[in-house]
Amino acid sequence: MANRGAYAVGGVAVALVLIWLLPLWAALLIIVGVPAGGYLLLDPAQRRRLRRVGRKELRR
Repeated sequence: MANRGAYAVGGVAVALVLIWLLPLWAALLIIVGVPAGGYLLLDPAQRRRLRRVGRKELRR
């Protein structure tokens, strides 16, 4: 399995465990908040690059 596929399967598994263990609002807050926080930690140049390139070009 490719790295992206493994990350996707892992993300889905973590999301299901969070939804099972926590109340729905707390699980959704974590599932949405972690990627949003990661995006906000990037500098402006990295955010511009991330918006500019397509998903398939991110691996370069």
